Amino acid sequence: MTDREIARYALRRCMDAGAGKAVCTLTFGEKKELNAEIGRMTLLRTTFDTALGLLTLSGDRKGTTAVNKLDPGSIDAAAQRAMALAAAAKADPANEISEGQPPAEFSCGPEAPDLDLMHDRLREFLDDAGRLYPHTILEQATLEHRVGRQYFLNSNGVEFLSRVGQFGFSLSFTTKADGKSSSMNFTGFTAADLGRPLRDHARVDALLAESTRQVVTRPVPEKFQGDLIVTPECLDDFLGFLMDNIGDYPLITGTSLYKDRLGDRVASQKLTVHARPLAAELASRYFVTGDGYPARDATVVDHGILRMFLLSLYGARRTGKDRAANGGGCWIVEGGDTPYAEMVRSVERGVLVCRFSGGRPGPNGDFSGIAKNSWYIRDGRIDGPLSETMISGNLASMLLDVKDVSRETVNFGSGISPWVRFGGVTVSGK
Repeated sequence: MTDREIARYALRRCMDAGAGKAVCTLTFGEKKELNAEIGRMTLLRTTFDTALGLLTLSGDRKGTTAVNKLDPGSIDAAAQRAMALAAAAKADPANEISEGQPPAEFSCGPEAPDLDLMHDRLREFLDDAGRLYPHTILEQATLEHRVGRQYFLNSNGVEFLSRVGQFGFSLSFTTKADGKSSSMNFTGFTAADLGRPLRDHARVDALLAESTRQVVTRPVPEKFQGDLIVTPECLDDFLGFLMDNIGDYPLITGTSLYKDRLGDRVASQKLTVHARPLAAELASRYFVTGDGYPARDATVVDHGILRMFLLSLYGARRTGKDRAANGGGCWIVEGGDTPYAEMVRSVERGVLVCRFSGGRPGPNGDFSGIAKNSWYIRDGRIDGPLSETMISGNLASMLLDVKDVSRETVNFGSGISPWVRFGGVTVSGK
């Protein structure tokens, strides 16, 4: 059977097993991966992933299962298992599948890589890094090409095929000199092609250069309340509180701080955040939502105003609110009017946070964690690298107290972010 025939067969077997409605999601992935450790290429491999997900509805009862074998016997057993799970499930009138829509196919990115070019780009990166940053240890560097195909079918006649190809690069590194070592750091990006050297993407070269200046660090002189400038690499750690609180679970349970705030100001007017899975400038894209609708670009926060909850079909039916235009992610944070250098000059006392490690924030947004690979700012200038430093505050308040958003932005392929300056943060050392 062809891939499409397998998906249709699985859907049909769910209906034959007694489902009132059913969904089949068939996914294939292929990855070609080139690895280097400690500056030396060590591995080239190809891996394959196959997954068949089935969802069945029996009245208001839902059963879901997954299998990675596609022979008829395995599919038949999976369909029976999904129905058994539905029979044992609690009835929920919010369970539903997407309504009928015209069939569609979507595609972006390279179908297959040039392996010679992949090798040459990684070799070039290793050579350049060794020459420019001889004390920096490239613990692991991975360059890969991924292509994924997904068939989404349901018993209402929905049939979507999507294919996404992309390159991905990830890097972990540390610098050692004179018996001292910087904190480990890491970075990465996705790209639609390898037309540029790897170190020219995102801020790979800048982070390697910063690592060489972070071998000798010092603690903050004393506890203080000041500003944070958050780099594009870790901005998601601070915006994530808002995004995590506008999805299904917190809105259904009523635990979200933002449950009644649609159309209200939840952040500074300087902050605008889009979820754009179709954005041509991103390599990591998606075309179909998990609940079976074509994804659409949308604005989540518009100059500080919350414009959209990230609710699935199920979440929308449970809460009585609108289903989201997409499933979130592919975040594009609009740049502001302030050059990054001017942003630094405006800080009397604060920290430039380049990496953050912290626990889950409290329901009201209270957080604490460690700033790593970061810098002390005093009287408008960067005054040296910091040892691991404790920072704490309230994320909901910080979002309302965004003082500046940089004009410059960084494209990571999966999203685009600027530097953001927050006020009202306590810095206390480790």
